[in-house]
Amino acid sequence: MTRRNTPRVSFIGFGEAGQAIAAGLRETGIERIAAWDILFPEPSGARLKAAGEAIGVRLANSAADAVAETDMIISAVTAASSLEAARSVEPHLTAKPYYLDINSVSPGRKQATAKLLGERAPYVDVAVIAPINPARHRTPLLIAGPHAEEISPLLRELQMQLSIVGANIGQAAAIKMIRSVMIKGIEALTLECFLAAARAGVLDEVTVSLKNNYPTLDFTKIAEYNLERMASHGERRAAEMEESAATLRELGLDPLMVDSTVKRQREMGAIGKHDKVRASLKSGRSAMLDAISAAAKDRH
Repeated sequence: MTRRNTPRVSFIGFGEAGQAIAAGLRETGIERIAAWDILFPEPSGARLKAAGEAIGVRLANSAADAVAETDMIISAVTAASSLEAARSVEPHLTAKPYYLDINSVSPGRKQATAKLLGERAPYVDVAVIAPINPARHRTPLLIAGPHAEEISPLLRELQMQLSIVGANIGQAAAIKMIRSVMIKGIEALTLECFLAAARAGVLDEVTVSLKNNYPTLDFTKIAEYNLERMASHGERRAAEMEESAATLRELGLDPLMVDSTVKRQREMGAIGKHDKVRASLKSGRSAMLDAISAAAKDRH
């Protein structure tokens, strides 16, 4: 299947990831970009629509409108909505556009989505393996599925950084979801360890003692980074970890640690909305922990 070097691109879901990728693609010369988000008709969607106008994308009035006469669809919705997003466009696909599923969901969910789309769209399993900003469309990607080799030259022409990890749908998702067990689990452990240390008045002592086991790691920077990520994105990360739990269950493993990580991430997502916590996120570890501790006590 051939595609023009300047494809028509459609976004289903226009949050942080969709906006970042769209902005990057516009700068590469892609002029025909459409976007749809289920929040567009709602008051809370005003910010998303303003971002789209600033980037220069066409704001669609429905999912069907967004994918009309498109060459490539990028699905960038919340984890829980990934299958519904595909269902919303499936009846309206006529020209077999590529369907890039960049959502952080389990391999089983990606396989179910590909099955739903059937022959209407060549499906590509995509995993985003680094923060979407500041690299935007150049953020490292893993791609998998029977159409991965086919689409890779086009994506590389668009300056996307990708690695093909397999011909089976779900292989990219498996790497992302299993990797998240460690990455987001360490974030949750960071919160518990350092919050307890701060409350006990032994923050510096605990930090120094960790050097005995991990001499190459700067735990002050690690704590600041992990706490900020959880405070800023905890709710989304909790949803992703639910998909990691689903991945482990698909593999026959009981996700004991992952289920607990879901709770910590979701809790921090709520705590992170407090004004004092938001204000502390660039003020260093001690200020962050003080604000988090106060907000956590207010919740209980």
